[in-house]
Amino acid sequence: MSTLIKQSCTDSITHIEKGVNVMSAIRISHSAVLKAITSLGVIVILSFIMILFAEQASAHGYVESPGSRAALCKNGQNTDCGAIVYEPQSLEAPKGFPQAGPADGKIASAGGAFPKLDEQSATRWAKVNMNSGTNTFTWKLTAAHATASWKYYITKENWDPNAPLSRNSFDLTPFCSVDYGGARPPFEYSNTCNVPQRSGYHVILAVWEVADTANAFYNVIDVNFGGSNPPTDTIAPSAPGALTSPGATSTSVSLAWNASTDNVGVTGYQIYNGSALAATVPSSALNYTVTGLTANTSYTFTVKAKDAAGNLSNASNPVTVTTEGVIVDTEAPTAPGNLHVMGSPTSSSVSLMWNPSTDNVGVAGYHIYNGTTLAATVSGTTTEHVVIGLSADSSYTFTVRAFDAAGNESAASNSVNATTAEAPAAEPWAANTAYTAGTLVTYNGSVYECRQPHTSLEGWEPTNVPALWLLK
Repeated sequence: MSTLIKQSCTDSITHIEKGVNVMSAIRISHSAVLKAITSLGVIVILSFIMILFAEQASAHGYVESPGSRAALCKNGQNTDCGAIVYEPQSLEAPKGFPQAGPADGKIASAGGAFPKLDEQSATRWAKVNMNSGTNTFTWKLTAAHATASWKYYITKENWDPNAPLSRNSFDLTPFCSVDYGGARPPFEYSNTCNVPQRSGYHVILAVWEVADTANAFYNVIDVNFGGSNPPTDTIAPSAPGALTSPGATSTSVSLAWNASTDNVGVTGYQIYNGSALAATVPSSALNYTVTGLTANTSYTFTVKAKDAAGNLSNASNPVTVTTEGVIVDTEAPTAPGNLHVMGSPTSSSVSLMWNPSTDNVGVAGYHIYNGTTLAATVSGTTTEHVVIGLSADSSYTFTVRAFDAAGNESAASNSVNATTAEAPAAEPWAANTAYTAGTLVTYNGSVYECRQPHTSLEGWEPTNVPALWLLK
């Protein structure tokens, strides 16, 4: 999806540039109406592109504590950082470090998309104080991808802090490696690791490998060993101001507040339901909707601000809200629109995409049907799905229906027909076999292509190691 969005944005920008060149070459009439219509069209297209970029930027994560280079750019401790201040969660590149991943000299920027981060010297970046030994690394996720692993690398004892970060800068054996087995982590996730003995300035490279894509997220952390641990910042942020509740339903309460201030920088807010922590949000969020509440029940909420050193502010003013009574929802969502096939079907899969449905309360999810058989169920925020396990050279008809939390299901979308490709010549996958790049194998009814040469082992089945096998 990320690739499609990038291509869509590139194509859209190209069309806009061409359109602007054409308009500048043509003498437009003096009609004020025509000028207004032209301006409005450009604004609409630009707004669409900004939405696409916003959707793309939302689906990631970064190391919040100890503050990564990007996180310290976001909160102002690092300066002259470029666009990363708006999206520290977007440092994404192919996984497989150190054999794959971002190129040398572009490790900090995850491949060069944010080149300012690759500027490297002993004094360029703010540093977090750390002692060797047990330390906790906390990720702030904006999308909880199915996760393969978390890995942490550290620069060698004799590394050159004034040279661009390269594989030669790091000890390429991770000092901490956590196998996550394809599970989805919480939106705030931590690893506790034993950091090797170091002194002075070093860089830690934290890598979050996603299980169901070919990518990973790369964060560098600039560390001063031998400083105090925890950091010397002991000043808590100011209390969030003017907490209010703009609205409530039978199961949720919306909250909004004014921003806190801090001597270094606010990193987030904690929302409390009574004395219980209900949620943690980033510093950029000044509102939140608490869900999962009981109808016709009174709740009291407060908000506290926190900084990178873990200092917590005093509580905001309390707000007491009573949820509405139970609402009987009998209205089904609208039917999903514009169901279509993306790309060419493989011999065992078809990729589908559709326009989102709407509902009077909220869309809870989508059912994907293969004929009359339910093939998959996805969340209400998902508008694409790859149907796998299909037979080669076979015709299929797909529809999608939306459903809400009350179980109401929409009418079916338009139907689409797709024919899978002929099965390529492939042998069944087998352990203890030497495979070369491009070799095709079959496993559990699907065909996979070898990404890189290797000798297979038990446990390295194609579904377990997507870094080695590409589903065809």
